[in-house]
Amino acid sequence: MNPTDLAAAAESLFDAQEKRVPVEPLTDVYEDLDVTAAYEIQLANIRRRVDAGDTIQGHKVGLSAKAMQQMLGVNEPDYGHLLESMFIFECDTIDVSRFIQPRVEIEVAFVLGRSLAGPGVTVADVIQATDFVLPSLEIVDSRVADWRIKLPDTIADNASSGAVVLGGSPTRLTDVDVRLIGATLRSNGELRETGASGAVLGNPVVAVAWLANKVASFGVTLEAGHVIMPGSCTRMIPVSAGDTVRAEFDRLGHVAVAFA
Repeated sequence: MNPTDLAAAAESLFDAQEKRVPVEPLTDVYEDLDVTAAYEIQLANIRRRVDAGDTIQGHKVGLSAKAMQQMLGVNEPDYGHLLESMFIFECDTIDVSRFIQPRVEIEVAFVLGRSLAGPGVTVADVIQATDFVLPSLEIVDSRVADWRIKLPDTIADNASSGAVVLGGSPTRLTDVDVRLIGATLRSNGELRETGASGAVLGNPVVAVAWLANKVASFGVTLEAGHVIMPGSCTRMIPVSAGDTVRAEFDRLGHVAVAFA
């Protein structure tokens, strides 16, 4: 894509988020939008928000489940940035009007105790660098109308990131087999989804290693203290005002949040 189109695409997504009005898929508007250009668009909007005073507090991996990769016809995940403004406390009530078309999924969040700089990051490196894991909810949102996304659309849209809610019960990796954590997702008390952490590339540690190596090509290091969301244990569910969502994880505890 030429610089003019890149800037226009980034502006359209930025405006969509600010005004809460979705746009048509960028892949319908720009025929030459590929994965590389999509990451450039994502980074342009992240830089814009950081310049305005926000800070990067972590990263997320998207499309880590094989079923989602097959749906979009890709063979690897994608990633997005987690900004300080995206983090919501468990005790808070989330105003759904801050989103366009929110959905919720559950993840085992990693909190790094030391930095991870690729390339060449291994599973062992991730285990050594992880301070603890937390139960978490990710609110995903798309600035693309009706979630009609292809891979470049979601990458450009910061991997469809919305917000993150972290539970307050940290667990060391040495105290749990992170490959075998069962999880349930309930909405208003009704069981909606069940899953296990192994749905994330067979082991969420692998997703974190993939991320560290992927972002290295953009000169990015996963920093100590950052939160890494490796991918969802379950399918995402839509939420609306009045809903209360709760996730429960074997050995990790629970996390819940209300929407208004």
